[in-house]
Amino acid sequence: MKKLLRLSVYLFGALLLFSSCKKERSATTGWVLNDAKWGGYEKLNYKGQATGPNLVLIEGGTFTMGYTEQDVTFEYDNIPRRVTVSSFYMDETEISNHEYREYLYWLRKVFNESYPEVFLNALPDTLVWREELSFNEPYVETYLRFPAYDDYPVVGVNWIQANDYCKWRTDRVNEMILIEKGILEVNPEQKDEDNFNTEAYLVGQYEGAVKGGVPDKSSDGGERKVRFEDGILLPDYRLPTEAEWEYAALALIGNQAYAKDERISDRRLYPWNGNTMRNGERGRYQGQMLANFKRGRGDYMGMAGQLNDNASITSEVRAFMPNDYGLYNMAGNVSEWTMDVYRPMTGLTLRDVEDHTLNPFRGSEFKQKILDENGAPVPKDSLGRLRYRVVKDEEVANRENYKRGSVLDYLDGDQESEVLYNYGVSTLVSNKARVIKGGSWADRAYWLSPGARRYMDEDKSSRTVGFRCAMTRTGSPAGNNYKGGNHFNKRKKRVKRRY
Repeated sequence: MKKLLRLSVYLFGALLLFSSCKKERSATTGWVLNDAKWGGYEKLNYKGQATGPNLVLIEGGTFTMGYTEQDVTFEYDNIPRRVTVSSFYMDETEISNHEYREYLYWLRKVFNESYPEVFLNALPDTLVWREELSFNEPYVETYLRFPAYDDYPVVGVNWIQANDYCKWRTDRVNEMILIEKGILEVNPEQKDEDNFNTEAYLVGQYEGAVKGGVPDKSSDGGERKVRFEDGILLPDYRLPTEAEWEYAALALIGNQAYAKDERISDRRLYPWNGNTMRNGERGRYQGQMLANFKRGRGDYMGMAGQLNDNASITSEVRAFMPNDYGLYNMAGNVSEWTMDVYRPMTGLTLRDVEDHTLNPFRGSEFKQKILDENGAPVPKDSLGRLRYRVVKDEEVANRENYKRGSVLDYLDGDQESEVLYNYGVSTLVSNKARVIKGGSWADRAYWLSPGARRYMDEDKSSRTVGFRCAMTRTGSPAGNNYKGGNHFNKRKKRVKRRY
């Protein structure tokens, strides 16, 4: 009997040991993870960043940024230099009229009673269509609102408005994710500051109509709110940087000679191969235009019966063939806003070339949340957003990687440089000048080259300028199915296990 009892105790202990061994443990401490009995520290089985609506993964890499054809304007403002762009996501298409009207509808519904100026400030300037010696008045009334133009790119939107749209889109997409996962109820009656904001939700300043939660591993059978560390919510939608835009437009991945070879077979003048604006491939579409642009003086769409691009102004956002990343109208249709502040000397200084070749970008203003005495974010503002401020210079005086909170004019007009931009006297370039890329329906073919660059003040708009959104890619640059490393390392691991 005693032997049987000892055997039972031994088997029970072995069973407990076996069950605890099967649970995931910390590689450095041996403690069991995701178990309330062991403290409840969570380690997710994260599958990778989901692809947001209308986005395409742009696998990053190195490329020669700058002009790929003759600088006929002699601006010398995009000198070729080798840079690397990290992987990111970009919209397949430009933001269309009906997509922007969805934004306007939401703003009016949520803010119009108390803050009507929010809706009014977001309205595109439809008067951009007017011109002294042209009859474009019908577009003033019809282009934004009439359903015939629903799928045409929105224009008359300035850089500030485009950024505000990106912030709004971030919140709507993340709210939809929480609704689809059964965490929030649909709430179409949001008003004023009581509207879903991603950051406010994460810091506990927005509750919403709660439906459920995610499993809380620190308590048996409990639930909790979603946290940033869960990886459920997507990063912010934003405008692409100039480097990202140019890299995505060229889509040189289509000219990689072999799948395992670091060679590009041909460079590109445009987002497609060849040096003309027509499709050179044999078949049904041979000879047809590849973009919407101005072919010559007074020729916006060709002759009746054989229209060359079938559009006197803009065309649908999915017109023409996409490039090798699957992006539509990266040349022609409308030029597009980027995040960057414009400077003509990009890439010329040695310091630019040597120190700023990974994700180059001019336009940083380093901000931080405004915190109370306990280190928590102060209450959100009247529109439901957290409050931020630009970092003060004295707060970063002892840092090595940056010394100022605002570096829009870093090494090009600031106290550390020898260049002085005397706006309105010797130049029209200021810290409000933002880079626009890609030619438009009103431009000649020269401006359709991804390396061409122009600028416009961030509070100005045009009938030839629209925008599309981008998003940072987290984790593996090659996508969720790629686990990192290279084939040689993987082969070594297999050989090691075999012996």
